[in-house]
Amino acid sequence: MKLFADPSQVYLHRDFVDFRKSINSLAAIVETDMALPLMSGALFVFCNKGKDKLKILYWDHTGFALWYKRLEKDKFKWPGKRSSPTYSLSQQQLEWLLSGYDVIGHQPMTFQSVAL
Repeated sequence: MKLFADPSQVYLHRDFVDFRKSINSLAAIVETDMALPLMSGALFVFCNKGKDKLKILYWDHTGFALWYKRLEKDKFKWPGKRSSPTYSLSQQQLEWLLSGYDVIGHQPMTFQSVAL
């Protein structure tokens, strides 16, 4: 199920956002906190602190659009804190996130040796 017409990139803003923010405030976050080009055709995904709401901001070549989803039950599987405030997703990972799956998955591990 494709919700958006082939975005060039999909970016998550890791920090939770006050959902009273609208297009202009979210656009400012993209430009200042995320340091990404706002009119690139990318989707910018934001989550509220309760993890039950998402907003997706994008430029559709005629203006900005804001997509909003609220879950009635359950929570989105939002990635935890990491060193960067931005996380890049594939379109498939975005669809997984919207469907309730954890898009981060397992983290790679390194070992010095393996002893049994």
